[in-house]
Amino acid sequence: MELALIFLSLFMFMYLAYKGYSIVLFAPLFAIIAAIGSGYNLMPVYSEIYMTKAAEYIKTYFPVFLLGAVFAKMMEEAGLARSIAFSIVRLIGKDKAVLAVLLGCGILSYGGLSVFVVVFVMYPFTAILFREAGIPKRLIPATLWIGSFTFAMSALPGSPQIQNILPTAYFGTTTWSAPIIGIVGATAYFLIGWGWISYRHKKLAKQGEGYGNHLLNEPSPIDNQEMIPWVIAIIPLAVVILINLLISNPFHWSWGYHWDINSLEPLRSLNLSLINITVERISAIWSLVIALTAGIICTAIIGRKHFAIISLTKPLNGGTLSSIQAVLNIASGYAFGSVITNLPAFQTIKNGLLHISNISGSPLLSTIITTDIMVAFSGGASAGITIALDMLGRDWLIMAQSLGMPPEVLHRIICIASAGPDSVPHAGSMVTILMVCGLTHKESYFDLFILLLLNSSVAFICMLFYNLTGLY
Repeated sequence: MELALIFLSLFMFMYLAYKGYSIVLFAPLFAIIAAIGSGYNLMPVYSEIYMTKAAEYIKTYFPVFLLGAVFAKMMEEAGLARSIAFSIVRLIGKDKAVLAVLLGCGILSYGGLSVFVVVFVMYPFTAILFREAGIPKRLIPATLWIGSFTFAMSALPGSPQIQNILPTAYFGTTTWSAPIIGIVGATAYFLIGWGWISYRHKKLAKQGEGYGNHLLNEPSPIDNQEMIPWVIAIIPLAVVILINLLISNPFHWSWGYHWDINSLEPLRSLNLSLINITVERISAIWSLVIALTAGIICTAIIGRKHFAIISLTKPLNGGTLSSIQAVLNIASGYAFGSVITNLPAFQTIKNGLLHISNISGSPLLSTIITTDIMVAFSGGASAGITIALDMLGRDWLIMAQSLGMPPEVLHRIICIASAGPDSVPHAGSMVTILMVCGLTHKESYFDLFILLLLNSSVAFICMLFYNLTGLY
C-alpha cells in the first residue's frame, strides 16, 4: 500500500507537470499524498522535510541561478549572444547546418548562458538555416537539445551550468573534475547526436521530406547589420570561464587562488543552520558567483550603448524574475523527491540501488542507475542529481574512498549520467523546446526518444573507459 501511494503520487506529479500545471503548487500536495501510508503525521512531513529540503536547495544554489539568469539576459539584450550564434552559423555554412547549430549551442552553454536562454537565442538561426538547407523542422528540437542539454551542460569540465556544480557541495570537488572522462563523455554525446540527426535528415530527404509548411513561431529573416563583432561579443564568456578556472583552482596551481579553509569558523559560534561543513564543499559555488558577476560587469561595459537606450533595469529585472521561477520549480521537484526518498517504504528501493554497488564492487554502476531513475522521475537533470546525491551520495563517497577512487570520478559520472534521460516527455526542458519551436510531442518526440535511449549509454561508456584505463 505504501509503495502504491508513492508510485501513484509520482505518476500524478509527472502527469500534471506534463500538462503544464505549476510544480511549485502541486509538488507539496503529492508529497503529502505519498506520505499517507508512512506512519508519519502529514503536516510535519510538509514543514520539516519538504520545506526544509526546498530551503536547503535555494540557500545553496539560488545565487548561481540568479547571476546566471541575469548574465544570460544581458548577453541576450545586448545582442552579444545573437552575434556569436550568427557568426558560427555563417562560418560553417548551411551545408553543415546541423554541425553549426550543435557548435553554436555548445559554445553559448559552455560560456555560461542558461541552457533555456540558449534555446531561445539559437532557435531563429536554426529555423532559418534548416529552412534554407531543406532539413525537416521536426528535427530542430532534437538538435537544440543535443547542443544545449548534453555535452556542454554536464560533460565538459569547467561547465558553469548548475548540473556540473551540484556534486561539488557533496564531494568537495570542483567544476573541473575528471577532465579526461568529461571529454570522453562530451565526445560521445556529440557524435551520437550529430550522427543520429544527420542520419535522419538523409533518410527523410530520400523520402522527399523537406522543411515543411510550418506557420507557428516561424522566425523572420535576421538583420545582421547592427551586430557587435563576435570577437568582442565572446569576451564576457571568456571572462566567466577564465575567472572560474583561476579562482576555483581545480588543478591546485601554486599561483592560482587559494580559499581560506578557516573562513567558516567565525560563523559557527552564531549557531546558524545550513552552514556548510567545510570550505571545500562551497568554494566551487563561490568561484562561479564571482566569475558570473565579472561576466555581468563585462557585458554591461561592452553593451553600454545599447543599455543606455533600453536601460539596465530590463535585463536585470527580467533575469532576476526568471531565476526565481526556475529555482522554485527545481527546488520544489527536489523537495518532493526528498520526501519520497525519506519514507520508510522507499528504503527497500534505496537498499536495492545501493546493493548494486556491493554486487559490482564499485559505486559507479549504482551511481549511474540511481541518477537515471531520479532524473526520469523528477523530469530534470539538476533535481535528479540532487535527489540521488542526497539519498546515496555519502555511501558512494565512502565506497569510493575505500577503493582509492577519487571523488572527482563520481562527480563527472553523475553529471554525465544526468543528461541521458533528461529528455523524458514531462521534462521542463522538453516542454520548453517544443513550445519555442512551435511543434508538438507527436511531431517531434520520436527523435528525442531515440536519443534518450542512445544517450543513456554514454555514462556506461565513460565507466568502462575509467575501469579499463584508470584515467580521469
